[in-house]
Amino acid sequence: MTHILILFFATFSAAFMATVPPGLLNMNAAKISVEKGKVNGVIFSLGVSSMIMVQAYIAVFISKFLYRNPEVIDILLKIAIAIFAFFALYFFIAAKRKKTQKIKKVNLSKKNSFFKGILLAAVNLLTIPYYSGLNAMWNEAGWIKFEAKDITTFVVAAGAGTFSVLYLYTFYFDKLETKTNRFSKNSNYILSALMLLLLVITLIRIFYR
Repeated sequence: MTHILILFFATFSAAFMATVPPGLLNMNAAKISVEKGKVNGVIFSLGVSSMIMVQAYIAVFISKFLYRNPEVIDILLKIAIAIFAFFALYFFIAAKRKKTQKIKKVNLSKKNSFFKGILLAAVNLLTIPYYSGLNAMWNEAGWIKFEAKDITTFVVAAGAGTFSVLYLYTFYFDKLETKTNRFSKNSNYILSALMLLLLVITLIRIFYR
């Protein structure tokens, strides 16, 4: 039971931090809240979180397949190095930029806001490799065992972490707006450090194979 709690907290935190920097999803949640009402913003956030859970589920099975096929693990680890290095550099550069993030306009009605949330989340192709990398890291730490309860915990935590951030943007963006640049900068530094940690762990795994 202890490893389930650790798995949930670690995955929730990783999903939370990945969603914090102002971007297409959370800024649209704020935009919808302002123009269409907070209920519509929550519906949109639920749509996004639902798709994130689907993507996290796919990521688990990609990781599971690769671990059960040792012949491709070496290739995967080398690819992972490039991915984590790219993310580390990307978030570091993003933290250095001082450009103000603006809300992108999107036309949503109450009827289709949930499906728009699903659609916008689906076009983010970085989500699956991100959660695949996390899953590999948690597996190495012994926090996930590819059992039903572990997979469910991982998927639910990913969705809950994402929804928590979108909820905050929906209800409190007007209070956070003046602090957006500093908030984004600090969170991007943290994400860069996380990607660097994943990179180091992957290099250690290759060295000891």
